[in-house]
Amino acid sequence: FGIFFMMMLFKGVFASLAGPAPNYDMQKVLSTRSPKEASKMTGFVSIVLLPIRYSLIIGITVLGLLYFKQMNISSVDGTDFERVLPAVINNFLPTGLLGLVLTGLLGAFMGTFSGTLNAAQAYIVNDIYLKYVNPRASTKRIIWMNYMAGILMVTLGIILGFFAKDVNSVLQWIVGALYGGYIAANMFKWYWWRFNASGFFWGMMAGIAAALVFPYAFDGLLLYKWPLLFAISIAGSVIGTYAAPATDIEVLKKFYKTVRPWGFWKPVHEQVVAEDATFIPNRRFGLDMLNVVIGIIAQTCLTILPLYVVLWIKLPLLITVLILAATIIILKRTWWNKLEN
Repeated sequence: FGIFFMMMLFKGVFASLAGPAPNYDMQKVLSTRSPKEASKMTGFVSIVLLPIRYSLIIGITVLGLLYFKQMNISSVDGTDFERVLPAVINNFLPTGLLGLVLTGLLGAFMGTFSGTLNAAQAYIVNDIYLKYVNPRASTKRIIWMNYMAGILMVTLGIILGFFAKDVNSVLQWIVGALYGGYIAANMFKWYWWRFNASGFFWGMMAGIAAALVFPYAFDGLLLYKWPLLFAISIAGSVIGTYAAPATDIEVLKKFYKTVRPWGFWKPVHEQVVAEDATFIPNRRFGLDMLNVVIGIIAQTCLTILPLYVVLWIKLPLLITVLILAATIIILKRTWWNKLEN
């Protein structure tokens, strides 16, 4: 049990260091007008999403536990726990609430599906087709390729769905294995000046290939093998990086001046300062780490708050509210008031 949560924490920290996932999360960030608005949007999403999401989860869980014996969720292979959710929805939700819950679930599915599909289409068309196949494609041809890429991805997803054993096995593979395939490559791009497109490609390839092989090579929960998977992806990223020349220094300087990342950027920093003595680097690492720790506590409180409300466990609920209030006050002073444009 302790190892499980240590692996979850380990994976979660590095997933956060990788920044927004290259899907609808990145689209939300890019839709904002400034870094300040992007930060506010991210915080607002946590405040709105976490309590509502986990209120639904704990409500359905409690109903499923209370009326487990009355629900017909047996199958030829034994009890099918993935039928708990539809059984609770069918048997216990009144008419008005039933429609609201189904609308929310469908909206969540459509938002996730469309955002991920749009990202996949962008990668195929912009990063592969326009760069290597047909750089001078017309607008009409690009639109047609977007349609074809979308149809291909949806068709492939449907076909793979028929081979999936159950939802949980697919989810465990995505969370426990596939995340390790992209986290290392997406993490290095923020903190290491030498990292380049070759390192990104080979890091992704090594991680995803390992994620595909691991379910057949190891038994049990893939989350326990996450450090090994992560190490393979790191090795692919580093080897791929040094297998190709460094990114053009002008591109690196522009990125460094715009984003002002902290990390291993000394060679680029020296050139930027030599050209612009007024440039101020990011010296807020300590404050950022403090805000991360406080933010984790606040998000944990937002997650468990609906649990205590639904179960009406008064003392833990009161403690959670007090801790949440304290973290909000601290973040107002150390994060909100110090946001920069």
